Amino acid sequence: LKLANVADAEAKAATIFALETKIAKAHWDKVDNRNRDLTYNKMSLAELEEFAPGYPWALANKTAGLNINEMIVRQKSAFPVLAKIFAETSVADWQSYLTFHLLSGNSANLPAAFDDENFAFFGKTLRGQPQQRQRWKRAVGVVNGALGEAIGQVYVEKHFPAESKRKMDELVENLRTALGQRIDGLEWMSADTKVEAHAKLAAFTPKIGYPVKWKDYSSMQIDRNDLLGNTRAAQLWRWNDNISKLGKPIDKTEWFMSPQTVNAYYNSTQNEIVFPAAILQAPFFDPNADPAVNYGAIGGVIGHEMGHGFDDQGSKSDGTGKLRNWWSEADKTAFEARTGALGAQYDQFSPLEGHHVNGKFTMGENIGDLGGLTFALAAYRISLNGKPAPVIDGFTGEQRLFLSWAQVWRGKNRDEATINRLKSDPHSPSQYRTNGVVRNMDEWYDAFDVKEGDAMYLPPEKRVRIW
Repeated sequence: LKLANVADAEAKAATIFALETKIAKAHWDKVDNRNRDLTYNKMSLAELEEFAPGYPWALANKTAGLNINEMIVRQKSAFPVLAKIFAETSVADWQSYLTFHLLSGNSANLPAAFDDENFAFFGKTLRGQPQQRQRWKRAVGVVNGALGEAIGQVYVEKHFPAESKRKMDELVENLRTALGQRIDGLEWMSADTKVEAHAKLAAFTPKIGYPVKWKDYSSMQIDRNDLLGNTRAAQLWRWNDNISKLGKPIDKTEWFMSPQTVNAYYNSTQNEIVFPAAILQAPFFDPNADPAVNYGAIGGVIGHEMGHGFDDQGSKSDGTGKLRNWWSEADKTAFEARTGALGAQYDQFSPLEGHHVNGKFTMGENIGDLGGLTFALAAYRISLNGKPAPVIDGFTGEQRLFLSWAQVWRGKNRDEATINRLKSDPHSPSQYRTNGVVRNMDEWYDAFDVKEGDAMYLPPEKRVRIW
């Protein structure tokens, strides 16, 4: 605010901080916010106005050009409080609030002093970064964020061979077969629930590499001499693209990550698993690599995303993506006993003194990791067709698979970044995505001859076996 020569900047900053604190306290914690039973609250516009008076819901809806009558109110109990805060806060205070966010949100495109001030907090304080990334890398990031699929077309053409797609198709189907066999072998799941689980598994839609239909950016107005204007044009394009979907059938060809993103995701509302082209490279995937290495790396990731379909939240949807309870009460109780034990294990993990993993917040990702590596190992065994795996560099096939899983999660974080991620990231720190998983797998003990007294040893009765 001072850099923008806003009058009474310090007093207004204190007012903004107090307002944001009230807004934050009205919101749910991160555990409740991922509970799909709590966040699916369908309301009409009239019902919302009655439920949360004090905010002009209908006027805001019309002004934004939404013209919708029904919506999902995620954090239901927060809305009456937020509406009350809105009504009780002066116009002048809201103007200060919006001025700050306009400046903060655009700081990277404003004079260097704004950018430096923003980085001092979000980069240095929250993440421990000593300095910003090189300017050219940041520039690439801006273009990538605005024109993701346009950049993606170039990336796919240069870096995604057809052979990678073919081998990924094979890996996915082997993982699907392995998961089906694991479901069949579950002693704690009833026959009726297994039928539902198999139906969901069969309905999984894999998307590999890139979308079949690319986004059209031709309506975005770009001026090579106006960075701030281009940023706002990209934001407007995204807004128009989103509201154009309202009231229309879901476009099941749409992707929510660009092909050049090193990541993957499971979409519960469409029951699809998505693997962008960029994750299909070393260390996750190499079409010429030893199969054990690929199964331990990208195989574990495929299994992880499949596992999300059956984790503590994904399991609440059926094969069509509909929120529906397809579990018997006994099966649900058995499942929750196992996942609860896994959460209790992760609660004990502490990457820094005084800072622990939240087992409930990271539950879905931990279930995905444990299931993913379990399915990957089973799929690798299927791929051998009954033949023995070769020993390479002194390591058996299963040893190489476990080592490959460990290698993809290698990393080093600054303490500030670790603390920030513990509070905001539903994934556990990398060391626990490896060690927290394998210590629950009997096969890992056999592969490396791990015995009682070894540092990572867990007694058999304490190992969590979900799938």
